[in-house]
Amino acid sequence: MKRSQPKWSPPSGEGKSVLRLYNSLTRQKEEFVPQSGHTITWYNCGPTVYDASHMGHARSYISFDILRRVLMDYFHYDIFYCMNITDIDDKIIVRARQNYLMDQYIQSNPSPDQIKKDVTSSLELLKAKIAKESDPDKLNMLTKMQQKVMALVDSGDAGQNVRLVEIRDIMAPWLDKQKGATVTDNAIFSELPRYWEEEFHKDMVALNVLSADVLTRVSEYVPEIVEYIKKIINNGYGYESNGSVYFDTKAFDSAPNHFYAKMVPEAYGDKKALAEGEGELSVSDEAGEKRSATDFALWKASKPGEPSWESPWGKGRPGWHIECSVMASDIFGESMDIHSGGFDLKFPHHDNELAQAEAYYENDHWVRYFVHSGHLTIDGCKMSKSLKNFITIKEALKKYTSRQMRLLYLLHSWKDTLDFSEKTMDVALEYERTLNEFFLNVKDSVRNVPATGVSAFSKWTEEEVKLNERFQGKRKAIHEALCDNVDTRSSMEHIRELVSAGNTYMATARSSQRQVNRKLLMTIAEYITDMLKIFGAIPTEQSIGFPQGGAQNTNVEETVMPFLLAFASFRDNIRSLARETKQKDILSECDKVRDEVLPNLGVRLEDHEGSATVIKLVDKEELLKERAEKLKLEEKKRLEKEKKKAEQAEKDAQKEAQRRIPPSEMFKSETDKYSKFDEKGIPTHDASGVEIPKSAMKKLQKLYAAQEKKYEDFLKSQKS
Repeated sequence: MKRSQPKWSPPSGEGKSVLRLYNSLTRQKEEFVPQSGHTITWYNCGPTVYDASHMGHARSYISFDILRRVLMDYFHYDIFYCMNITDIDDKIIVRARQNYLMDQYIQSNPSPDQIKKDVTSSLELLKAKIAKESDPDKLNMLTKMQQKVMALVDSGDAGQNVRLVEIRDIMAPWLDKQKGATVTDNAIFSELPRYWEEEFHKDMVALNVLSADVLTRVSEYVPEIVEYIKKIINNGYGYESNGSVYFDTKAFDSAPNHFYAKMVPEAYGDKKALAEGEGELSVSDEAGEKRSATDFALWKASKPGEPSWESPWGKGRPGWHIECSVMASDIFGESMDIHSGGFDLKFPHHDNELAQAEAYYENDHWVRYFVHSGHLTIDGCKMSKSLKNFITIKEALKKYTSRQMRLLYLLHSWKDTLDFSEKTMDVALEYERTLNEFFLNVKDSVRNVPATGVSAFSKWTEEEVKLNERFQGKRKAIHEALCDNVDTRSSMEHIRELVSAGNTYMATARSSQRQVNRKLLMTIAEYITDMLKIFGAIPTEQSIGFPQGGAQNTNVEETVMPFLLAFASFRDNIRSLARETKQKDILSECDKVRDEVLPNLGVRLEDHEGSATVIKLVDKEELLKERAEKLKLEEKKRLEKEKKKAEQAEKDAQKEAQRRIPPSEMFKSETDKYSKFDEKGIPTHDASGVEIPKSAMKKLQKLYAAQEKKYEDFLKSQKS
């Protein structure tokens, strides 16, 4: 009788981790479930382009670039990513207008007397601004500005055209107040954002931030914004007032399926935040245009000196919040998976975005997951021009590489406050050095181990088994960390520990002169490299480790390594012969080529007793820096040695001088302690005439006897 095949059951798969993201809408980590299969629709709030991009921008865009790469390249989601550019805004209008008027003023070539007169008037406007300023940092900045300009006036230099640039900060606002209303050409307001948008894109390329799949600009969506506002009004959530249109927050909030300020309800009615959201050119409160103080502008009637577009309500321009609702809706429709932006945009900007879009679609799920990057501080302080700690991306990249800055971000949580300082960057630099040395050590360790064939495989020792267990454990831990709100901080720590285990394994193999297991070591190095590629810290075309010697690094290494191996072997033989024959000059030349010649070619040689020289291709600048630090350390040691030698010589001189003193004279010079002595010269009374106690006398007699012996030794040395 034939036996039937037994029933097979799959493993339970218990403990499987799922991706969870911190959702600002619920203020907790939620399981991430896209609305449509494996595709993610993602909208990111882009910059308002009126000035140079700074480290605050970098905080947001690098953080979301890391998130995007992990979701795309690690979890393998298909991401459709849209970002906007705000090129119509109160800040842009004011800056563009002031730049235009200042340029016109300079071109008019005013007389020195006219400049002095206008500067005096500008100072009066500045004084009025200082009187109203409550922020201590801004007040300090404005006061210093005032003092600087007044010094120019007092010196008589303010009347020279060459000084106009120095007084631009106070002249431009004054000119704007005098003639701002005369600037009406829309083109004047488009040149500035176009320039700074181009600079922003350059900065993002320099930071290795992936470009958006779709980029939207407010200026290109004005007709769509007008139609969007019309529907909001028709749905009962907007109203026209004096040529402007406002969102009716109370009507929206009272609707059964709607909730205003759903993300930050405690901020409802925050007048300061609402005023900042309306922009510095808004005067709606004073004009009594709003039904409620919590209402906000969908469309602003343009005043003289502002750009304008036609609308059913008259000439005007879009409000700040409406732009994102319209552009994101145009690309994604009634709902998207992820909306991201800086922490400071939560209220009122993002809450107002939600309200507008949900009023338009009459739904309550325009955004499924809201993610916000944490604040950035500079040396523990808020970044501010008034504090003079305002750092642009270009300035930061002069000191650090984009990879080093990205490592800093990876070593911190994307949603927490990040401090940018020399101290935190030193941690990132040290992490980079640790990784780089690991990759170089792996390349050297496997260089002479066959990659294929019978010799490529050997029986695993206990060390290999332990290293593999460590690798599999860390791989699982990194997966769990990334599932837990894309925790790169923990992931990077696990990578560090895996690197440490690999280094220990290689060091043990070298000390026992045993060949490493190429396959295992390469698998670990390739895994770490792949993770750093996913994080955007290594170019995707790189095979192992960081690029060395330019974009064609792999080919360069393959080309030059046979020559370097031959040279290193020749040098090892020469050093061995020189040691046997005690040829110090030859050994010195071998050291010179290692320490001075090869570093200039991007080659590091490491001599290890009892084993072949280690060869590493390293960035030339890094090697020269290492050399400079080594010389600095050697010089420090030399100076310390000389100092100790001088101190010892001084001690010896003092000791010798002490030997030369006859015992009968050794106490007599201490008149501040003693007043009478016996026939040998030993003190009998202290300075006040009191007889010295017997216990003290015994100590003095011992000192006398010791000096007597020293003096006798000195006399003997003189005779010999």
